[in-house]
Amino acid sequence: MYSKSNKERKDNQISCTFAVSNTLNEKDMKKLAICITLIAAILTGCNGDEKAAQARLDKARAMYENNEFFGAKNEIDSIRALYPKEVKVLKQGLTLMRQVEVKEAERNIAFCDSLLPIKLEEVEGLKKGFAFEKDSVYEEIGNYIWKQQTIERNVQRCYVRCGVNEEGEMYLASVYYGGRPIEHTGIKLSLKDGQFAETASIPYDGGLNYRFKDMGSTTEVVTYKGEHCVDAVKFIYDNEKERIHGRQALHYIYGGRRQESDRQHLQPRHRIKRYQEHEHLEREIREENRLSKE
Repeated sequence: MYSKSNKERKDNQISCTFAVSNTLNEKDMKKLAICITLIAAILTGCNGDEKAAQARLDKARAMYENNEFFGAKNEIDSIRALYPKEVKVLKQGLTLMRQVEVKEAERNIAFCDSLLPIKLEEVEGLKKGFAFEKDSVYEEIGNYIWKQQTIERNVQRCYVRCGVNEEGEMYLASVYYGGRPIEHTGIKLSLKDGQFAETASIPYDGGLNYRFKDMGSTTEVVTYKGEHCVDAVKFIYDNEKERIHGRQALHYIYGGRRQESDRQHLQPRHRIKRYQEHEHLEREIREENRLSKE
């Protein structure tokens, strides 16, 4: 029987050991290669996000330099949404956003400064058709009333009065005059086709809603300010050529031929309101710019 010598057996053991060792090294090398590839991919991806975020920031900065403020703010906002982990670029974006807002405010102030004298001149022309009423004892803010709608010219009749105060806030007042009280708290304006608008309901308080009797007749006056009358004002304004009726408690408050003269006064009031709002906006912008520089 053939038998291997001790030397041959040792040589075979060495060969097997080398083969196993060599096989393990190949597996390890493959794993190592995969890990390196993954790490490289991750690093490349991170670097790519940083470059993309920086590119958007550069684009935003170029828009800022060209006074394209809306586009610049959009680009900065996109960096926040798309690359929230790029802290360095985000910090630069916040700084740039502040610069954009300040420069935009400065532009708006310059625009208001150039436009305001023109609009104020137009307002002065419109004011000629209005009477300014202000009780220095009880009122801090005065009101502009169409001269044909002053109280002394409209005694003993039902109508809707409209005015605008010094701060540009419009108001409606429903005035009822009759032999008996109806205790109304609001009005409903309507067209023949069924379209309508209503004021808010103002409960009796002796102020915005008050009433009194004189020589057996009742006068009721309800005033609707700001959001309480906005729908009704818009309805009258949008239907200036239509015949509008107003009802409350089955009594006509607003209708007939007198509605044409009452309603047409909304046009100049709307213009005064817009100009006064423009002036108010200009004051707000100035204040914001002042605070940003402190």
